[in-house]
Amino acid sequence: MTIDTTASALTAGQHATLQTFYGAFTRKNPDLLDEAVTPGWQDIPLAPGQGPGPAGLKPIILGFIDSLPDVEILVDEVIGLNDRAGVRARIVGTQCGALFGIPPTNRRIEIALHEFHRFEGDRISHTWHLEDWFGMLHQLGVWPPKTMPLLLQERA
Repeated sequence: MTIDTTASALTAGQHATLQTFYGAFTRKNPDLLDEAVTPGWQDIPLAPGQGPGPAGLKPIILGFIDSLPDVEILVDEVIGLNDRAGVRARIVGTQCGALFGIPPTNRRIEIALHEFHRFEGDRISHTWHLEDWFGMLHQLGVWPPKTMPLLLQERA
C-alpha cells in the first residue's frame, strides 16, 4: 500500500460550499444550489422523476419544504481529503404536508443521510447519497404496512 504524502484537507471554500449546499434545504432556498454545485453536477442516484443537474433537485427541495415546513439538514460530521468529502447528517422536520404520497401525520421525523461529494475547485461536481427512507416510513407510522402481519401468517 502506498500512502499519499501530498494529502490535503478541504479548503475553507469547500467547507463554505457544503454549508451552502445543505442550506438550500434549511434556508428553504433551492437556488443556493447554483452557488454550491457545478452546472453539470451529478446527483447519484437520481430520485424517481428527478432530472439531471441542480435544476433537477430544486423541485425535490421545494417538495420537502412543502411537506416539512420546518425542514433542516443537521450536519453531524464532515471528513474531507483531496477534493472529496464524506458527510454524516440528518434530515429533520415535522410532516405537515403529504410526503411521498403519505398524508400529513404531524409527526417529527429524523432521517439519517450519508453523502460523499467530489469537488472541482470550490464547487461540488458529484454527490453520492444514501438516506434511511425505511426509518422515515417507520417514524411516520406507515411501515410495516397493516397487511404485513397477514403476509407473515401466510408464510407460517
